[in-house]
Amino acid sequence: MYPDNNPPKPTPDNYLDQIAPKSVKNNKLLNSKLVLISLAGIIFIVAGIIIFNIISSAISPDEQLAARLLSTQSILNDATSKIKSTKLSTQNSNLSIYLSNTIRDITPLLKKDNINITSLSKKATAAESNTKTLATLEDARLNAIYDRIYAREMSYKLDTILTLMQQIYDKSNSKTYKTFLQEARTNLKPIQIQFADFNEANS
Repeated sequence: MYPDNNPPKPTPDNYLDQIAPKSVKNNKLLNSKLVLISLAGIIFIVAGIIIFNIISSAISPDEQLAARLLSTQSILNDATSKIKSTKLSTQNSNLSIYLSNTIRDITPLLKKDNINITSLSKKATAAESNTKTLATLEDARLNAIYDRIYAREMSYKLDTILTLMQQIYDKSNSKTYKTFLQEARTNLKPIQIQFADFNEANS
């Protein structure tokens, strides 16, 4: 029945495995590498976008200073009619003159860096919002301790301005700007000390 009396050999159980492509493992390895490379690429792109957004949306120290000066002036204007102490009222008047002059003098310097003090970014004005301070002062007024709390709040605010001015001074390359900042700090420091040392009992 079979030629040469040689019957066919039985097919081994793993016959299909033997004739199947041997590149399956290699394909899996290749797919894993592609997935990892794709994930790394996506992470790199997302990180780049995040860093770019942080850098592009960051508030420059100069704009921050402008916003802080305006915010402080706003607090001062709100306090003028609420201060009871004659001494504190005089200190407030001196500060008002200082802020007006400083804002006037810094305006053209900021303009050179394309910062318009009359139209600062929403992020800058939001960062220097005085809403919380005004709420604190209103509570103090209702509790008949306005002058003491106002002096404390203003001392702190002026101290942050002095610190920010020093930071800008250290990094600035403009002689004109550095001269302005040095003079501004020299004039502000005694006023800040007066607010820090305010004592209602002696006013």
